[in-house]
Amino acid sequence: MKAYPIRMEIAGPTAMWTRPDTGDCPVSYPAPTYSAVRNIFQSVLWGQAVKIVPRQVDICAPLQFHTYNTNYGGPLRKSSVVKSGGGYQLLATVLTDVKYRLFADVIEIPVSTSESERTKAWRNRTRSPGHAYQEIFDRRLARGQCFHTPFLGWKEFTASYFGPIRAETPPAEITTVLPSMFREAEYSADGKVLRYVFDQNVVIEHGVLRFLGKERNDA
Repeated sequence: MKAYPIRMEIAGPTAMWTRPDTGDCPVSYPAPTYSAVRNIFQSVLWGQAVKIVPRQVDICAPLQFHTYNTNYGGPLRKSSVVKSGGGYQLLATVLTDVKYRLFADVIEIPVSTSESERTKAWRNRTRSPGHAYQEIFDRRLARGQCFHTPFLGWKEFTASYFGPIRAETPPAEITTVLPSMFREAEYSADGKVLRYVFDQNVVIEHGVLRFLGKERNDA
């Protein structure tokens, strides 16, 4: 099935791409995860009948880690703390002054009997949902339009810039290997998490991270 490439740049003062293995004091990966890249593209345009397949991230700023403190009031608190209405202080290690170039492909999803009426209507309006998404995405990105506000990992870390790639942002000279990197969560038809998927030995070479191809995910 034909793939239609899309790309964009995103930058901001703070980012947090959480490593699940760092527990109560989370630490950021140096680059956004596979699922985070997909969500950033979808924040610009949510598409019907298509799948966003992330391909590459260029890290375009030096890695700068910084200690970040915030008061946590979410669902991971102990039940006694939730009942009392209290919270706790969360210590994290985040990235500062980040800049990334993101690349992905748009692929049409095969027709399914469980499709919504909205998706069926979209298919009836275009012969190529992937090409249509690509064209609309590029127009919206150039205008600064979005489906919802793009953010850098955590919702409070909004972007200072998102838009077309600027010529002055080449990849930084960063080379390393991540032994394990979160990819995405796989869900059942009723929305329950079936399992969490990780990529092994992910290489960042001269600031470029290329996501490992997985046929079952990219089809």
